[in-house]
Amino acid sequence: MPITSSAKRALRESSKKRKANLQKRIVLKKTKKDFLKLIEDGKTEEAKKMLPKAYKLLDKAAKVNLIKKNRAAREKSRLAKKTLKK
Repeated sequence: MPITSSAKRALRESSKKRKANLQKRIVLKKTKKDFLKLIEDGKTEEAKKMLPKAYKLLDKAAKVNLIKKNRAAREKSRLAKKTLKK
């Protein structure tokens, strides 16, 4: 446990950030899962409409260093490729 007041503050701050980051990660994962489910069900038009939302979430996650920039680019590319296949 932290002893100094600054360490206590840092602990509170890091726990808040951790909670927020976990929430963002969950939303990102759920969106990606929903998108892939649409593709699997053959609803490509709905998936294409959902693609900008997925892009936005990936870009924001990369911007705040939740995920790395290249990972965001790679995932965006893979999602776009899946819409073209079916």
